[in-house]
Amino acid sequence: MKNWLFLLAAIIAEVIGTSALKASEEFSKPIPSILVLLGYGISFYFLSLTLKAIPVGIAYAVWSGMGIVLISLTAWILFGQKIDGWGLLGMSLILIGVLILNLLSKTSNHSVAG
Repeated sequence: MKNWLFLLAAIIAEVIGTSALKASEEFSKPIPSILVLLGYGISFYFLSLTLKAIPVGIAYAVWSGMGIVLISLTAWILFGQKIDGWGLLGMSLILIGVLILNLLSKTSNHSVAG
């Protein structure tokens, strides 16, 4: 279970880093630029910890899929990015894919102790 918490931490840190990337305005603002580096550094660190128990393909699929959905929602809230019906459908399909990987697929290997 702790490996999935590590993966969640990696996802959250990646979303923070990507949000700060937009706010950094091409690395011209110091505080958001530092947040970018910290966010991505923390994200990759926690992602590496998950790979002790979660297969790399599954970890990366969940990390990137959830990252896409969460950064899209964050951009909508913080930056006023518009999300149309097709965008919502696409993000829904990503979420469905993550759920299928975790709830139905045997490749996610939930039986590994962590």
